Amino acid sequence: MTIHCNAKKEDIEKNVLMPGDPLRAKYIAENFLENPRLVNTVRNILAYTGTYNRKPITVFASGMGMPSIGIYSYELYKFYDVENIIRIGTCGTYNKNIHLLDTILVDKSYTDGNFAYEWSTKAEHICESSNCLNTSIEQAAKKLNINYIKGNAYCNDCFDGYLDDINGFIDRLPKDLNILACEMEAFALFYMAKQLNKNAACLLSVVDAYFENKSISSEEREKSLNNMIKIALESL
Repeated sequence: MTIHCNAKKEDIEKNVLMPGDPLRAKYIAENFLENPRLVNTVRNILAYTGTYNRKPITVFASGMGMPSIGIYSYELYKFYDVENIIRIGTCGTYNKNIHLLDTILVDKSYTDGNFAYEWSTKAEHICESSNCLNTSIEQAAKKLNINYIKGNAYCNDCFDGYLDDINGFIDRLPKDLNILACEMEAFALFYMAKQLNKNAACLLSVVDAYFENKSISSEEREKSLNNMIKIALESL
């Protein structure tokens, strides 16, 4: 056990699916896993272990932001011997070529923040996902006939939807990286995996597109999220 997790070591599997929202972890466990059991309740960061197609898997929420996912991914990698974590989450986009409900596989995550410097006093601002996990994810998506787009994402410290100067924010996005999505966790997850010689990947569903003036129904949103969940589960 750790100060943030009351699961026993044998309760956590080597492969972990990591949504941000604890209730999404509950939803995945109840709708996709066989014989799920609740294994963590500390701070209401819910975690469940069960099987998917008879393969053992843990679904563990991360909370919001790099500090939160940094804590949980570190503890899972370091103290529970987890090998693979796939983050599944929602994102926004300021890229005209990306549309609502697109599924994005993150290749590299860029941040202006100082997560890496605080951890290791190295000013690193870009971190790659794991090739081996990405390969499995791409194979799973093709098997399921679910479209995805692979590219780079920006990892925020602040929720960009509340920024006063959104145009200034868009101008700051690195043009050479062709940023497809904006979210708040992937860099810290990738960085922890890199530090501990583990594997990490991130799948995102686009729920907000700056250049699209339309809304999405709850049914469309659920289908998009379910597609992302299926890809991640199948790949693990």
